[in-house]
Amino acid sequence: MPNLQDSTAIVTGAAGSLGRPIALGLRDRGCRVIALDRDAAALAALASQAAIDVATCDLLDPATAERCFADVWARHGPISILINAVGLIHSSLLVNIVARQDRKHSIESWRRVIDINLTAVFTATVNVVDRMIAARTRGVVVNFSSIAAAGNAGQGAYSAAKAGVNAMTSAWAKELGTLGIRFVAIAPGFIDTASTRVALQEPIREDWIKRTPLRRLGSVEDVVSAVIFAVTNEHLTGKVIEIDGGLAI
Repeated sequence: MPNLQDSTAIVTGAAGSLGRPIALGLRDRGCRVIALDRDAAALAALASQAAIDVATCDLLDPATAERCFADVWARHGPISILINAVGLIHSSLLVNIVARQDRKHSIESWRRVIDINLTAVFTATVNVVDRMIAARTRGVVVNFSSIAAAGNAGQGAYSAAKAGVNAMTSAWAKELGTLGIRFVAIAPGFIDTASTRVALQEPIREDWIKRTPLRRLGSVEDVVSAVIFAVTNEHLTGKVIEIDGGLAI
């Protein structure tokens, strides 16, 4: 089991179905973890149960985010690991031809999906990496993508956001590799979480399982182990790690 005893990590979206177990997985390997989310109640529950430092932060408010990261860095820095686990699964057709009303994909939902899945990743990363550079800290940023980045029917906004995550990961790896800062994207397939079960009805989930060579949904533990690998392999950067049971073969 990799030991991260001397490391400090920020996990965004830490109250979510993937963010929380990732924060706990890092903690269990000796890492000091600061959990960020805009859900203050969920963060308070996490702090009381897991001995993890927390900070309430709205990544879609630039001024608030700047203050949050400045405070976290002042109290806990230098920080060498950022896990961008913030995200939102969303499905909506571009044009729903059978609907009598709301046929078109709304601009409001488009902006919300892009903001949460792409802009929030940018905001967290630019704030942390700027401070890494100033402190001359080598480190790693792990972004959350999805196999939907290749384009899933009915998930245009979500697919676009995750494709953007892949592109940013590659661009930033090229920009900052010489400073010892790595960037890796984790692209899960269908993971057995509450958010997946809300987003995909059971017949659709079962259909995807049948299409998957390993014939099962991924587990949260599968994702956590991929994050640990990305964090600890110091010769890995600019890559997208697909955790999909072979679905994208």
